[in-house]
Amino acid sequence: MNTTQSHLPTTIPEYLEQLRAALRGADPAMIQDAVYDAEEYLRSEFAEQSGKNEAEVIASVAGSYGAPAEVAEIYRDTEVTVNRALRAPLQAKRKSAMGQFFGVVVDPRTYGALFYMLLSLATGIFYFTVVTTGASLSLSLLILIIGIPLLVLFLALIRVLSLVEGRVVETLLGERMPRRPLYTQRGKGWLERIKDMFTDGRSWTAMLYFLLMMPLGAAYFTIAVTLLLASLAFIGAPIAYLFVDSPDFISLGSVDPSAVPWLLPLMSIAGLLLLFATLHLARFIGRLHGRLAKHLLVRNAVV
Repeated sequence: MNTTQSHLPTTIPEYLEQLRAALRGADPAMIQDAVYDAEEYLRSEFAEQSGKNEAEVIASVAGSYGAPAEVAEIYRDTEVTVNRALRAPLQAKRKSAMGQFFGVVVDPRTYGALFYMLLSLATGIFYFTVVTTGASLSLSLLILIIGIPLLVLFLALIRVLSLVEGRVVETLLGERMPRRPLYTQRGKGWLERIKDMFTDGRSWTAMLYFLLMMPLGAAYFTIAVTLLLASLAFIGAPIAYLFVDSPDFISLGSVDPSAVPWLLPLMSIAGLLLLFATLHLARFIGRLHGRLAKHLLVRNAVV
């Protein structure tokens, strides 16, 4: 790497801004992680090397940690390596329509998305309760002195929950999300940092996301459970016909399949096709929701 040190920043915030600039165009989640790690390292070095100013500390660690451009290149390379290691094994590409339709069963992301849809009802209720309770309580107490610290704690909780939800989304849906908290300049006073929490658009978009999770979670859960139960009921129709004394409950509109036994295998085939279609729908919903979470929970890098 041919990076000169003649343009090294002289302050930690300047170093972080140069790092953001060097990472321009990269994944916003990766940028957030890189900036947070750099700040943690530089702050710890500044604390250990007492008596030196920030410019001297940055110059002393440039050889070990690297200049902003060097750190950015390392993070880009590491991101590619980690993504390859974490990526599910690539399946042989199926050219036929039938192979693509039935191949969904061997895609791990399908089951992650399906599990997320089933889990989203509980998480949606939890997130909605936290946001509505926290917002109403803190806003109603703003007339008292306790209302301000309560509101600050509420915003901090929103940031923590967004990080937790991001880890769930990345694990189950495969969308790259931040693995570190959002960077805040620690050289600022506590009043300025509180102001940043209020002016940071991600605090409010995260609240919007958590409010949306209530109706989305209910819809996801209903879709997943309804389609899964319907497909399993159709698949098990012949078994029910053989082992249930009164199979009158097996009906399809005005036609009673028990009166026409040859319809039962067709119901099983229809149920099997519905099951695979449900898996495709779950994978599609997982991809869409991952993009929604990325848009509302991750702040785009601003240079």
